[in-house]
Amino acid sequence: MFFLIRMAFWFSLVLLALPFGSGSKTPGGEGIGPLEALVAAKEAIGDVAGLCERKPGVCAAGQSAMSTIGVRAKESARIAYEALGEVEGLADASETTGGIAP
Repeated sequence: MFFLIRMAFWFSLVLLALPFGSGSKTPGGEGIGPLEALVAAKEAIGDVAGLCERKPGVCAAGQSAMSTIGVRAKESARIAYEALGEVEGLADASETTGGIAP
């Protein structure tokens, strides 16, 4: 989970470096500089990182969800690997018998 937070942080820095023209002004008309946005992003990441200390139940639920997603991803990868193995096995059989694989 912390990897995703760091990835979002660095992605936001890349977005700050891209020029967007005049669309970077706030509704009040004052512009936000890259340094101010960087400081705000750093504070937001620090706040999210402290979430586990404030609400341990949320972190426990997040860890459980990530564990479930990991197990399902492994199972899906295993099924896909087996399916690819069956397709390769059919192709190998057609080569040895001289027939056409279905």
